[in-house]
Amino acid sequence: MTDLALGGKASADRERLLRLLQSYGVYLGVAVLLLVNIFLTPHFLSAENFRTQAVQVAPVLIVALGMALAIGSEGVDLSVGSVMALSTSLLSLYLGYGMWIALVVAIIGGAVIGVANGSLIAFIGVQPIVATLALMVAGRGLALVLLPQLKDVRDPNMASLGSGDVLGIPYLVLIAAALALLVAFVVRRTTFGRQLLAIGDSRPAARLAGLPVRRVLILVYVCSGALAAVAGVLATARLTASDPTSLGNLMELSAITAVVVGGTPLSGGRVRIGGTVAGAVLIQLLTATLIKHDLPPSWTQIAQAVVIILAVYAARERGKR
Repeated sequence: MTDLALGGKASADRERLLRLLQSYGVYLGVAVLLLVNIFLTPHFLSAENFRTQAVQVAPVLIVALGMALAIGSEGVDLSVGSVMALSTSLLSLYLGYGMWIALVVAIIGGAVIGVANGSLIAFIGVQPIVATLALMVAGRGLALVLLPQLKDVRDPNMASLGSGDVLGIPYLVLIAAALALLVAFVVRRTTFGRQLLAIGDSRPAARLAGLPVRRVLILVYVCSGALAAVAGVLATARLTASDPTSLGNLMELSAITAVVVGGTPLSGGRVRIGGTVAGAVLIQLLTATLIKHDLPPSWTQIAQAVVIILAVYAARERGKR
């Protein structure tokens, strides 16, 4: 066999490996972390531990679903953590009027932040990273103006939402799973989903095709803001406290990591919800593994950064071919 033929075979093998890693690497990562914990972490296989891990991953997954829509449109939403903080402040302020009214107000608050993000991007032409960075700062500031300090949430209905279950499955997990199915349906089966992917693939081509680019972009960020607000509400219910100072801190990093390692490219045009779910589980397992083996929490952020770099590198190498 000639050197040229050998080189071509090696290149094809490398391309195949990169494709497999991009499509299934996140599932391999989850499997490896499960095996590591099964053999090295005491009591990992207990039902209580699995319940704890599932409850903790639910808010990350819900935020990541909205982030997947933003990245699929060739954007990003850095304001999700601040939206969580704003939602917990609104929830605490309006809880006296009843739980459902407080929930609606908190989610509408997140959607309004999404309208602001989408309008800056769609009508003024601000880059998504700049627009959402501005709302990240403003959102956290507004949350602290509304509720300057931590406040206990003493509402039995909220406590039930945070700790209740159906047949042993926590409400938080059921809500996260239902939202994942809903977002997957929207992306795959609706006109909005197809328009979102077309805009992410090529915005100029989408405009030439007559697609409502501005309306779709605003809806994308409204969905992201509303989902982040839902995550903030559920996190508040689980913690039984509103803490706008720390709730949602660095959540944008976790959400972006879950989406990117799940196979949704930063260049847009594609959204993988199944991969995003696995990516959120991977992040939770990675965090739990580091904590259970007495490594400082700061190592979690370093590990997430490394995972992002590896995922982006694999996507870039594949994109060159």
